[in-house]
Amino acid sequence: MAVPSHLQRISSHNGPWPLLDAAASKLHELSALSQHAPGALMAAAGLAGAKLALARWPLAERVAVWAGPGNNGGDGLVAARHLLAAGRDVQVHLLADAGHMPADAAQALSAARQAGVRIQDWQAGAVPAADLVIDALLGLGAARAPQGLLAQAIATINLQPCPVLALDLPTGLHPTTGALLGTAAVTATATLALLNLKTGCFTAQGRDCCGELWLADLGHAAVAGTAQLSAKPPAVHRLHASHKGSYGDVAVVGGAQGMAGAAWLAASAALAAGAGRVYVSLLDAGASAPPRLELMTRPAWWLSPSAQLRASTVVAGCGGGQEVAAALPALLAHAGRLVLDADALNAIAGDPALWTLLQHRQAPCLLTPHPLEAARLLACTVAEVQSNRQAAAEELAQRAKATILLKGSGTVLATANTATVINPSGNAALATAGSGDVLAGWCAGLWSTAADQPAMDVAVRAAWQHGDAADRFAALHPHQPLRAAELIEWLARTG
Repeated sequence: MAVPSHLQRISSHNGPWPLLDAAASKLHELSALSQHAPGALMAAAGLAGAKLALARWPLAERVAVWAGPGNNGGDGLVAARHLLAAGRDVQVHLLADAGHMPADAAQALSAARQAGVRIQDWQAGAVPAADLVIDALLGLGAARAPQGLLAQAIATINLQPCPVLALDLPTGLHPTTGALLGTAAVTATATLALLNLKTGCFTAQGRDCCGELWLADLGHAAVAGTAQLSAKPPAVHRLHASHKGSYGDVAVVGGAQGMAGAAWLAASAALAAGAGRVYVSLLDAGASAPPRLELMTRPAWWLSPSAQLRASTVVAGCGGGQEVAAALPALLAHAGRLVLDADALNAIAGDPALWTLLQHRQAPCLLTPHPLEAARLLACTVAEVQSNRQAAAEELAQRAKATILLKGSGTVLATANTATVINPSGNAALATAGSGDVLAGWCAGLWSTAADQPAMDVAVRAAWQHGDAADRFAALHPHQPLRAAELIEWLARTG
């Protein structure tokens, strides 16, 4: 049976897409292999790689294919043969013992040689100039740090001035976690995922290493994943017959001495997201007046009657310092919808009594930690959180009995009994002070307008819109940071 090959560009505006970890990907691959004659799936994968190379870089005359010892190397050898047939000058740098390659890869090597592809065993040193490099060194089966010649090959590829196409995965990247297997991985211009999308391509170092993401499902679409890549959320229409009371109240508790800006940013974002009324309860009573006339101030808002607390959406912690801890018992006990950020998370991490109140909340709660705050809550290191961001978010969701929005490259959203989601939008323009405060306020504003919506749905929508605002900004202002106050205005123009 012939294996169809279909190429699909993956972006934040299509999907959603199932994401598979290494174990699920291997099962999917075994299932696909069982349905075809030996070598058929590799033939389709290599052909897909060649097609993408020709379509994406039509002027690349000299192509260097780096082929490793396994089936990923076989995919590269098939691609080399097709590129040669298309008139390209192809050179294969082989890092494999031909006598110990898997059967399909050995057959691909033999076919490439018979077709006249130039193949040489690679030794460390200079390499001929190329217009395109194809990385087919290590794929899904890689589980440890590349060493010796493989490590040197990664370094050599990364020094090449031309585009790099990685087949299935950039060599040196963990398929599940997006962490580096060693000290470096191939930095690709584009990555062609084969059969399915791997979780690691979309979080931690994955996005930096993979570049553009393409998928060739080889006729075997993955129907279930271990996570999901989110997509653009549908637009929400406001009814003509509505008023400010229709969209709820948001209260922002934070802004200790010297940090009032964080609370104002969160409040301004909640207002831009559509909240009917936004109150700010600053922990620094001597702070300046609101930056927007629409915002209202209320002292010690957390001491309001419990009925008022239950009816509101609260953001706690933005610039809260140590002072925010005093407000948390009442908010944890009575706030109807609670977004905990920044110093609120730090206070909970350091106080078992607050932890207990969080775990026993009856009303929904959303935590928006960055990796350091998540590490404090989990009593581990930032490196441990970043080594498996999905697992860290899922563990924190279980411990806190709440929804988690773990910020960073490939924001991870997790809650109990629901599939984990990874957000595909956003870029380094968001690496600025205050962007997290804006996200927390935006979450609260969206939640206030849809009070019955699960925290997970709110978090997924907010993360995507927050990242998309940065993507639209970066398209017009590449390599520039997006200041938090400007971010709110870009968010306000979210479609």
